[in-house]
Amino acid sequence: MKKISLLVLFISLLGCKQEYSYKNKIKEDVAFLADDTLEGRETGTKGEQAAAAYIVERFKELGLQPKGTEGFYQTFTFKPKKGPHGEVDYTNAGEDSTITGTNVLAYIDNQAENTIIIGAHYDHLGYGSEGSLHRGYKEIHNGADDNASGVAVMLDLAGKLKTANSSNNYLFMAFSGEEMGLLGSNYFTKNATLDLSKANYMINMDMVGRLKQDSTLAVYGVGTSPRWKQTLSATNPGFKIVENESGVGPSDHTSFYLQDIPVLHFFTGQHDDYHKPGDDTEKLNFEGMDAISNYIFDVITELDKSGKLAFRKTKNESEETPRFKVGLGVVPDYLFDGEGMRVDGISEDKPAQKAGLQKGDIVIKLGDSAIVDMMSYMRALSVFQAGDSTQVVVKRDGKTVEASIQF
Repeated sequence: MKKISLLVLFISLLGCKQEYSYKNKIKEDVAFLADDTLEGRETGTKGEQAAAAYIVERFKELGLQPKGTEGFYQTFTFKPKKGPHGEVDYTNAGEDSTITGTNVLAYIDNQAENTIIIGAHYDHLGYGSEGSLHRGYKEIHNGADDNASGVAVMLDLAGKLKTANSSNNYLFMAFSGEEMGLLGSNYFTKNATLDLSKANYMINMDMVGRLKQDSTLAVYGVGTSPRWKQTLSATNPGFKIVENESGVGPSDHTSFYLQDIPVLHFFTGQHDDYHKPGDDTEKLNFEGMDAISNYIFDVITELDKSGKLAFRKTKNESEETPRFKVGLGVVPDYLFDGEGMRVDGISEDKPAQKAGLQKGDIVIKLGDSAIVDMMSYMRALSVFQAGDSTQVVVKRDGKTVEASIQF
């Protein structure tokens, strides 16, 4: 990918007049954040710091006020967790083996009673840290979809809301540390720079850059307020919405739901480049990102005069999720609403690839268990240990195919 000069872009931004003038810069924002120069924006690195500085300049360009603990910034220092189920220890800067992440916060003060929080994480995996699905030599993981796309839509919404829908204040947040376990959003909710009891609701965007031809858009958290479903339906311009009620999921909206704040999380689905070096700018659907930004703006507009939304607890699916010691080595299609578990990607040298499974296969049986959805798939997987073998049955092009799996 062609590298971009940080200095040239910064000079251009700093030279802008501070008067507000909205302009759609979604493509420009993604191109900067997902450029090789930032080396994958891993939490605590110089690349992430350069991304944070860019976001600050964009907030200034839009005429937003700082809302961090140090201007636009809120830093947090932690010791990385030990093992996949370990806990992160937030600590003081300067201690051994610590990493410092940086949230970036900006505010539109409409002198309103309540505040809408709009966020997206901007960190990614650097050269392929823990969480990468890439095998082989180290390469930069630019994270164009994950999650330069969400940040770009967040900035676009900031531009649109600067002079519109003034019944609420707005807090815009670019989170650090999401890939390491929602660290930035979790830290903020425990060290908030505003009164969270006055938070109206929170909207999160994570991986919104790969809208498919059928316009399928996943929206999570629709059960966290009685108003969500009606509003999403009334403002839908033609998306095929896949709803999920739960306020708990693998992105930053979870941190706010756990503070009893209604949440929505927007997501265009997994793809073969997820957590791999191929997640680059040229593969994004920018028209789709524009449409998602407009949709979210319309949702906010529809609710502008509605006051503070009622919060409702939802069933916590993560508490019911079984733990498993083995995997097939597939990326599930989380937008699939049919019966079974559809495969959206295959990892190299994993059981699924060795068994001949293909992208698009729909797993309908694993061992003795029928697979009807993601939960039944995970339950079926949880009974196996490393070294076990079993049969998997999939639907492929209208036919039923059986294969042997060795874990």
